[in-house]
Amino acid sequence: MASTVTTSKDSAATSRPGYGQLLRTRGAWTFLLPGFAARQPFAMLTLSIVLLVQHTTGSYGAAGAVAAVTGVSMALFAPYSGRLADRHGQRAVLVPGVLVHALSGLTLTALALHDAPLWALFAAAVPTGASVPQVGPMVRARWGAKLKDSPLMTTAAAFESVTDEFTFVVGPLLATALCTAVDPAAGLVTEAALTLVGGLLFAAQRGTQPKTSADGRARVEHASALRVPGVRVLIVTFLGIGSVFGGMQVSLAAFTESIGEPGLNGVLYGVFAAGNMVSGIACGAIAWKAAPQRRLVIGYAALAVTASALWTSQSALLLAGLGLLVGMSIAPSLITGYTLVEDLVPAGARTEAFTWLTGAVALGQAAAVTIAGQLEDRLWDGAGFLVPMGGTVLALATLLALRSRLVPPSHGRTVARGMDHRAPAAVD
Repeated sequence: MASTVTTSKDSAATSRPGYGQLLRTRGAWTFLLPGFAARQPFAMLTLSIVLLVQHTTGSYGAAGAVAAVTGVSMALFAPYSGRLADRHGQRAVLVPGVLVHALSGLTLTALALHDAPLWALFAAAVPTGASVPQVGPMVRARWGAKLKDSPLMTTAAAFESVTDEFTFVVGPLLATALCTAVDPAAGLVTEAALTLVGGLLFAAQRGTQPKTSADGRARVEHASALRVPGVRVLIVTFLGIGSVFGGMQVSLAAFTESIGEPGLNGVLYGVFAAGNMVSGIACGAIAWKAAPQRRLVIGYAALAVTASALWTSQSALLLAGLGLLVGMSIAPSLITGYTLVEDLVPAGARTEAFTWLTGAVALGQAAAVTIAGQLEDRLWDGAGFLVPMGGTVLALATLLALRSRLVPPSHGRTVARGMDHRAPAAVD
């Protein structure tokens, strides 16, 4: 009888896992604090490039193109960085990565200040983006190693989304303040310095990084996460989310400059990110009964609807209100997508899967920055807001058509032959 009562209490304690329980996980703070410091500069990178290159060239199109090259480079290299981290350990990838990133970022800054041709800026943007440290996916992988199949995994996904969005509240404000009040190059220089210091501090936390394995079975698990059909669907949905981030960054900068208040850029983007952060906190505090696949469809539909209204804004106040709603619609989709990775992808390939999603956001952001910059240069102020509408509507259509692929494979315990989980064999 005593045993039964204890089990009941344990079940009740874990049925509604909360942030307090999550943060009491042994060893969590040893990677959370340096992880936050290491990911903060990422929120400054694109906007710092846009503001610096626009200042030196006078063109949002050129600024968006350079930022886009950075984003595309990051999107292409991030999954390989994640795969190497799964195989050889996070520290082995992170230390050389932050060194290259800092050097490349400073080189890009120097070239822009010396009026280098656009092709030279593109050349410097490639290693700058390729070496962006994938700290967010690495932190998520550490949570996965700590919690395994615990109900706290959804809470951890929400917590990481909130942390990401908090950086996107602080980062754009800091980048805008540095570039407008100090020097146009100050944002990118600060980003490079913070990446170097934060990345090395995070890499020093060896005790919490996921274990690596070199046996043959582990190498099968390290086959590309792209072989999981659900991951490919999530990549498309995250591309749409990236189109919102990229479209907002360029269009808000152009809008605030057109009304003679460039300093409002960081404030408006901060409101957008704050909406994302608040809804992320709420998502982590709710004990969800609906299946994650259904939550993703509903949350993404809300995102597409709110993003489609951005281009109608004629005032900063209205734009702030719409930006808040768009931000509140993003977090549920991000959190649910990352949570689904835990169900769809074997543990040995999760860092890679997380980096595919992070890379998809960066790729969507890069495309959006490029297109929005061209629209702002060629059409009316605010035309770049058409990009988030188009990106989210197309991604929602794909999600609706392929949502069945997000259902985790097989019920019960199975042994899967390879990453695509075909022909599972039951285990007694």
